[in-house]
Amino acid sequence: MSMSDDDRDIDIESDDDGDSDNGLGSSRHTSTANFTQAEKRAHHNALERRRRDHIKESFTNLREAVPTLKGEKASRAQILKKTTECIQTLRRKISENQKDIEDIKKQNSILDEQIRRLEGNTSNGTDFLSGDDLSSDVEDALEQADFSRRSKKMKTFHA
Repeated sequence: MSMSDDDRDIDIESDDDGDSDNGLGSSRHTSTANFTQAEKRAHHNALERRRRDHIKESFTNLREAVPTLKGEKASRAQILKKTTECIQTLRRKISENQKDIEDIKKQNSILDEQIRRLEGNTSNGTDFLSGDDLSSDVEDALEQADFSRRSKKMKTFHA
């Protein structure tokens, strides 16, 4: 059952905690001043049903957004717990990826500097490709980059 945007606004605004997505407050509610008690109760019940349906739909959407829960049955508590775990895992992976990016940028900077030095040597007529003229710094940077990549693969394989 899909709700219209107006239904969602009423639903959200009827929450007890007073949160409102659009800040329009109770001006969106139908005036119940001329309703009988039974009509007021029926109106309140309809609003409450829409609110519960919205919450149910939100939990369903959240469950389907979490890879370990997708297509599974789960209680609301399980959905919240697994969502929290998923967010923590994603934050950790983002942090690791940012560190890897910084390491790679440093390695690129070292390699760029080595390229500039080596290009400078060729302009002086020195053939840097002959013999053992390749700088040990470049070899070290390449080994470090290769090791970093292998470590990354190992991390993601075991994660």
